[in-house]
Amino acid sequence: MSLFPDDLEKAARTIIEDFARRGLTIATAESCTGGLIAGLLTEIAGSSAVVDRGYVTYSNQAKMDMLGVPSLTLETYGAVSRETALGMAHGALYRSSASISVAVTGIAGPGGGSDEKPVGLVHLASASRSGAILHHTMRYGDLGREGIRLATVRTALILLQEVHEHST
Repeated sequence: MSLFPDDLEKAARTIIEDFARRGLTIATAESCTGGLIAGLLTEIAGSSAVVDRGYVTYSNQAKMDMLGVPSLTLETYGAVSRETALGMAHGALYRSSASISVAVTGIAGPGGGSDEKPVGLVHLASASRSGAILHHTMRYGDLGREGIRLATVRTALILLQEVHEHST
């Protein structure tokens, strides 16, 4: 029995198999998902050939210490921003030996939202060593904490595939 819904496990299996065939590796940088992306990927047998490492950087200090996100970025744009997601993706890529990184930062709720940054707002970014970098802003709405986190994991898997396609 998996910890994750069948559709997520199937998508993760596809990524693990595809990336393993191509000799690609992944690093994750997660805030609002708290390690769920890395957890899902490592649910798949054979993932050790693909998953290099995962960073759970829930606090701003962790984003700075572990991923090198500049304090000025966090002060100017906030933790939940395009700029921070891109900084996290870049940091995960260059502080690992991975081929591709994926990063997520958002507001899973139930509290913490504002008019400008409501619950359900998530920024995702992915980067590859070939120079491809993608960003998505998702506004999931208030699906509940679990719903937002799982929706973010789904989008992160899609983003991993997209950045891979842009880098080949």
